Amino acid sequence: MPQTETKITGVSWRDYLELCKPNVVALMILTSLIGMLLATDQMVSLDILILGNLGIALCAGSAAAVNHIVDRQIDDKMARTHNRPIARGRIKPQQAVLFALATGLLGMAVLLIFINQITAWLTLASSIGYAFIYTMYLKRATPQNIVIGGLAGAAPPLLGWTAVTGEIHYNALLLVLIIYAWTPPHFWALAIHRKDDYAKAKIPMLPVTHGEQYTKINIVLYTLLLIVITVMPFLTGMFGWLYLTGALLLGAGFLYWSLVMLLGQDDQSGMKTFKYSITYLMVLFCIMLVDHYLIETVKII
Repeated sequence: MPQTETKITGVSWRDYLELCKPNVVALMILTSLIGMLLATDQMVSLDILILGNLGIALCAGSAAAVNHIVDRQIDDKMARTHNRPIARGRIKPQQAVLFALATGLLGMAVLLIFINQITAWLTLASSIGYAFIYTMYLKRATPQNIVIGGLAGAAPPLLGWTAVTGEIHYNALLLVLIIYAWTPPHFWALAIHRKDDYAKAKIPMLPVTHGEQYTKINIVLYTLLLIVITVMPFLTGMFGWLYLTGALLLGAGFLYWSLVMLLGQDDQSGMKTFKYSITYLMVLFCIMLVDHYLIETVKII
């Protein structure tokens, strides 16, 4: 018992930062930032870049904190998450609720006051989708949880786009579609690696309910779908040959790792695929940005 008290009273700012899932939010903000830069041929004002991404990050951090609160009993059963601050008792649920509320309200205030209403309300919808619809219901209800709930996590490039333009554009929706298609193979690769954890916590992830082989086949199929979808921005004229080349090479790498999972015997292939998928998305969006500015430079010349 004294140990538990020490954990509760030993809370630090790092514990609150962990509630926000900073690594996940950082990837979201990268795609949001690039969404902003792709939305215009002009330079984006510094206040939109800073305040827009700050507001989106605060709301995303708030939703992540709600995820920690709702999943605290599940987290305690899983090796990957058992050391999270609420699960270990370093932060009380009541404290986390106040933190999530304050962070979310501050994020919404920043977006409403300094950016625009459409970005604020879309960000709120995305946060509710992840924190409540996915975390509270879908995650526990269906093995297709990540397919249905993935739309919430795919929103950041659209949020960045609307922060600059104040409108929803089909090009921004293509960026959302790419992340939406990327999410299932990305997350299922981790779910295979952590299958026993999810089974222990009674979470109906696809490898738990349908088996690893079925999940691996779905990863290959969704990876093929992702490759097709990443070609669409080239076909619409949004990006040029540099992007297409990069997208196809990155897609080939993703397909390679998904086939290694399906056909190989490496127990670590799930985690390797998961890690590659993160690199894939980061590099893909960076190539988009390079291609965008390269095209604009050529137009000027």
